[in-house]
Amino acid sequence: MSRYRGPRFKKIRRLGALPGLTSKRPRAGSDPRNQARSGKKSQYRIRLEEKQKLRFHYGLTERQLLKYVRIAGKAKGPTGQVLLQLLEMRLDNILFRLGMASTIPQARQLVNHRHILVNGRIVDIPSYRCKPRDIITAKDDQKSKAMIQNSLESPPHEEVPKHLTFHPFQYKGLVNQIIDSEWVGLKINELLVVEYYSRQTKT
Repeated sequence: MSRYRGPRFKKIRRLGALPGLTSKRPRAGSDPRNQARSGKKSQYRIRLEEKQKLRFHYGLTERQLLKYVRIAGKAKGPTGQVLLQLLEMRLDNILFRLGMASTIPQARQLVNHRHILVNGRIVDIPSYRCKPRDIITAKDDQKSKAMIQNSLESPPHEEVPKHLTFHPFQYKGLVNQIIDSEWVGLKINELLVVEYYSRQTKT
């Protein structure tokens, strides 16, 4: 299944706010979860919607998300927590969290077009996994800096999480540590996502 490129507002009306996908917010009362006509949801649908929230927020294909779930399942620590850490430490997400891009798709475009350096070297892979002490900067180019400046000046501005430091005048971000789960920028029950895939593999 390919990456979603359809109407973004349609997704946030159904799933709620997805800041990585779009800065728009669903109107009050437009979320079908709050409407009586939606009826009682099955457990499968609840798990599916949590999975979809994660997928659309981070801009992943189904195959990519499944790959991350499998990696998290083999790592030490709670699978759900490790999964969120893996996704949050992607380069495209780090750029979004620093405010260098307004959305994750925009951050992916910056990386693909070679506007971003990690530790002084151009990285053009959005899924590049950042590590503590990595230094992320804009390429020393007027176009690269102008694109990032445009994002910095575009509201709304989210607080930079504590595992990152941003120096706006230098267009430079620092990764201080692995993200703490309380700073994940999405209201998500990651355990339901893990459960969704575990049940899929059993059927």
